[in-house]
Amino acid sequence: MGNGLSDQTSILSSLPSFQSFYIVIMGLDSAGKTTVLYRLQFNEFVNTVPTKGFNTEKIKVTLGNSKTVTFHFWDVGGQEKLRPLWKSYTRCTDGIVFLVDSVDVERMEEAKTELHKITRISENQGVPVLIVANKQDLRNSLSLSETEKLLAMGGLSSSTPWHLQPTCAIIGDGLKEGLEKLHDMIIKRRKMLQQQKKKR
Repeated sequence: MGNGLSDQTSILSSLPSFQSFYIVIMGLDSAGKTTVLYRLQFNEFVNTVPTKGFNTEKIKVTLGNSKTVTFHFWDVGGQEKLRPLWKSYTRCTDGIVFLVDSVDVERMEEAKTELHKITRISENQGVPVLIVANKQDLRNSLSLSETEKLLAMGGLSSSTPWHLQPTCAIIGDGLKEGLEKLHDMIIKRRKMLQQQKKKR
């Protein structure tokens, strides 16, 4: 007798767990954020226009261990007037993808300022960050070590896990490898948070 709730619970626990991750894609305008989003969704280059607000897509990605993961991406416009809104998109996010244009050396200081600003917000403490050094296919692009230095990656909070990934969004080089690193950092953080809850 009863409402059968205990039977339903055992059935649900035997089903494979569905994993979905909320990810915000941000960076200065013209860094290639929307190109990344549509490369991941359609696996082809899509000509884009500057994002005036945001684009959102749920995309299933097969990672290296043949595990399919669903990412719910929010691609947020990078124009200066939109940047104050970034913090409202990162609330409760699982991870941040921050794109930089590896060729645009003159704006690297501006990118550094915005990256450090978004990672210092209290709600973002500990949120994994994938820094995507885009446009690596171009001859005059910065090396990873130069990008790391110009973005002052060592100055990020020790509680912020990060990975710097070279990519070419137009052809998709490096995107899956970067998402695998981001996924690993998110899983590690979730396990750590669960352990902290158990200790309380």
